[in-house]
Amino acid sequence: MIGSRRSVELRAREQSVGLQAVAVLLRYPDADLLASLDLVSEAAATLPPAVADPLTRLCNHLQATALEDLQAHYVDTFDLRRRCCLYLTYFSHGDTRKRGMALLRFSHTYRAAGVEFLGGDLPDHVAVVCEFAATVDPVQGMRLLTEHRAGLEVLRTALVDVGSPYSWVVDALCALLPAASARDLDKARELARSGPPEEEVGLEPYGPPETTGVRR
Repeated sequence: MIGSRRSVELRAREQSVGLQAVAVLLRYPDADLLASLDLVSEAAATLPPAVADPLTRLCNHLQATALEDLQAHYVDTFDLRRRCCLYLTYFSHGDTRKRGMALLRFSHTYRAAGVEFLGGDLPDHVAVVCEFAATVDPVQGMRLLTEHRAGLEVLRTALVDVGSPYSWVVDALCALLPAASARDLDKARELARSGPPEEEVGLEPYGPPETTGVRR
């Protein structure tokens, strides 16, 4: 029993460290992020290979690339490509009225855990949810991530398709979650084909860059 308990505690620690690393690496790259990469790399080295390897690859890429190039790639990838959206409820609800209620659910979950969401991002931003799961409430944070596994699979595939190094950090995140179910994968394939639900907002689900994205 003692060995079993220590194993569970180790997995919990690995999950927390991994999610915190994902949260850091999915932020807009700036000088503070670059200054933290050595620490993130050291933390990643303590994790299982399925999580550590992709995190380390991204850290190495970020360290070897000029900041202005990183920033341009981040904006081009996440702000201008709808399939690469970092907001979880977009995949399931698109730009519909239902998305507002889904966002409230995230905010209510944070509040129930004793924290107020005051960030500049929406509460369903992948980095925000990962930080919440890592540092506040792992059970509820993992539930939110797992419930949106299909969207994460769409995001991962889209990043691979455009050749973005950020596919590695989503690989690491998915390795921290329960394996995707057949239903999740079917839903991801359907979302990739048709895009999220639409409402009368005047946008195609995955329109051209000039019509897309929440601008920074």
